[in-house]
Amino acid sequence: MDSESSRKASADGKQRDVLLVYGPSDDGKGYEVLRQQGDEIQAGRLRPLYDGKPIHGEVVRLEPRKESPALFDVEVQHDARVASRRPAQVATDQYRKGWESIWASKRESRQLN
Repeated sequence: MDSESSRKASADGKQRDVLLVYGPSDDGKGYEVLRQQGDEIQAGRLRPLYDGKPIHGEVVRLEPRKESPALFDVEVQHDARVASRRPAQVATDQYRKGWESIWASKRESRQLN
């Protein structure tokens, strides 16, 4: 795995981040992968993004390597594990109606006593 791109990455001072795709996932909706980040190797699953579905890991950009069609350099675009520590900001129509019924300013009566 000593290629020009890995030598370039280490020369830039960045940690090596390489992904090997070794087969389809059990459900057929993704791929089983091995990922090397620096000295650490992890097994994982690569899945496509879908609108409206939560992200449970990282969003990555994969750049194919010349040595093998199954090897990719990884660039992390977004890490949802860090962002998910905050509560979701969700306001449904029911929530808005409830908010308005409690906090909306009530019209003052303009009738004389």
